[in-house]
Amino acid sequence: MTAVASAPLLAVENLRAWYGHSHILQGLSLEVRAGEIVTLVGRNGAGKTTTLKSIMGLVPKREGRVTFAGVDILDRPPHERFHQGLAYVPEERRIVPGLTVEENLRLGILAARGDRATKGGRASRHDEARRIEAIAETFPRLKQRLKQEAITMSGGEQQMLAIARALMAAPVMVLLDEPSEGIMPILVEEMFEQFVAMKRAGTTILLVEQNVELALDISDRVYIVDGGAVVYHAPAAELRGDPEIQARYCAV
Repeated sequence: MTAVASAPLLAVENLRAWYGHSHILQGLSLEVRAGEIVTLVGRNGAGKTTTLKSIMGLVPKREGRVTFAGVDILDRPPHERFHQGLAYVPEERRIVPGLTVEENLRLGILAARGDRATKGGRASRHDEARRIEAIAETFPRLKQRLKQEAITMSGGEQQMLAIARALMAAPVMVLLDEPSEGIMPILVEEMFEQFVAMKRAGTTILLVEQNVELALDISDRVYIVDGGAVVYHAPAAELRGDPEIQARYCAV
């Protein structure tokens, strides 16, 4: 998979981030171009999740430069980044109890109210139904369960719902944090196929994933993060063919 060369959609330069006095990111830099799937891999505690949270504005203390769609967003609050077209799906799925799958999907539209996805106002019921139908086509398991209480689904199905809910706002780019964590292998494979479908539909993806083999199969490029910085960057095919690098930085 080779993306067409272009200016980066997302550019992170010399990013530093702290939780209290703990200095987590140590000058991390990366780029993601429109239409790519780029994956961050590395051992637990390397700084991958903190990278996504910093890009989304969820880490209170950060320095450096984060540019999205040509705009420096480092000091912008998370909701402004979201309205600009940047979505984030955390490892914790945050499915709302008591609501059906369809109602959880509608929350994605409500969250986007006022941004370009709703064209400045509340989406019509017809528009909502059209978008839910389109998302359900991408996630067939959800299409079968629209009226089911979401919290009763399996962990993998709830993860699909969390991703689908983020897509309801028609984001330009999605940040996915460990989507395969704790999910049955058969659902993981299905989910990764859906990531490829999302890319084909025009959504750019920055993925944090421990399942290195599957991630490399769908990714254009990969960054290895260690000690809060990038220590390796290459096309995914190159890392796939380098078991020594995988063993050095990706083995649990």
